[in-house]
Amino acid sequence: MLNKLQDLCNKYEELCAKSEQPDFYADPKKAARLIKEKNDLEPIVEAYQAYCQAQQDMEEAQELMADPEMKELCQETYTQAKAQKEQLYDKLQILLLPKDPNDDKNVIVEIRGGVGGEESALFAHSLFRMYSMYAAKMGWKIELMNYSETELGGVKEADFLVVGRGAYSRLKYESGVHRVQRVPETESGGRVHTSTATVAVLPEMDEVDVQINPADIEMQVYRASGAGGQHVNKTSSAVRLIHKPSGIVVACQEERSQVQNREKCMRMLASKLYEIEATRQESEVTGMRRSQVGTGMRNERIRTYNFPQGRVTDHRINLTLYRIDSVMDGDLDEIISALAASDQAEKLKHAHG
Repeated sequence: MLNKLQDLCNKYEELCAKSEQPDFYADPKKAARLIKEKNDLEPIVEAYQAYCQAQQDMEEAQELMADPEMKELCQETYTQAKAQKEQLYDKLQILLLPKDPNDDKNVIVEIRGGVGGEESALFAHSLFRMYSMYAAKMGWKIELMNYSETELGGVKEADFLVVGRGAYSRLKYESGVHRVQRVPETESGGRVHTSTATVAVLPEMDEVDVQINPADIEMQVYRASGAGGQHVNKTSSAVRLIHKPSGIVVACQEERSQVQNREKCMRMLASKLYEIEATRQESEVTGMRRSQVGTGMRNERIRTYNFPQGRVTDHRINLTLYRIDSVMDGDLDEIISALAASDQAEKLKHAHG
């Protein structure tokens, strides 16, 4: 590992020297690629330099311990440097893990009401609100693609794009079945019901990332409609695309023009086809189930929101928080950070296994 780190340091210094050359920006695309590579290496190089410094501090303290008067002071320096070196070693192992190439991408999130009728649609709306508030806290932007609600304000389906750096690296752990236990607003008897909603999170792909044959696509246009079926506009601007080979159907009705809606549909379709291919390749290569924490499958129950007890439990890492209100208001960082840490630990285990 240390040899590899030294190679990366040399590479970083080489990139720094290149970026100072007068003709560096002559080719803007190449310059952007090299700057990204340099920025990706920076945290690794900084941690490695600090590791080498801690190693040097330990060696110097050990030499000076021979002097009885200095022994106590040097012992303290040695202990601190040793602890720092161990911490940095662990940090470097994580930094060297292969990075998910999609981590910096925007994401497409799809929320669907599941089991539980109107109550599941109301819960799907609560999840949409939760992710919207989390995105706002992170400084990300939300663009609606397809949104259809029930008479009571629940959500049958909500598809939206989250635009922001690192959106996929945080939201990818949200895919799966979310379960709610609460007394429905529609229930006069006050009994606790269990309902579900499903969330799917896909990295946003451009058409160039995925080969799509135009002949495989059937396009339908229709009028965008609001709750209860009243028509929002008089022209057929909403677009539905059917990808005939896979049977995938995507729809978008939130933009005013048919062209804009079709463009968003194509991005959704590219993302879905990418996900199918990535899953197929992953199962072929590993021949095993995806990591429990990783991007969960859509049929896997991942989290329970229990309102009477005020708790949220993530079943993948057995984490329970007793602050359901703040979680529903988009305070998701503690859960997501714990999932990311568990995912890293799992990858480290495989890296050394």
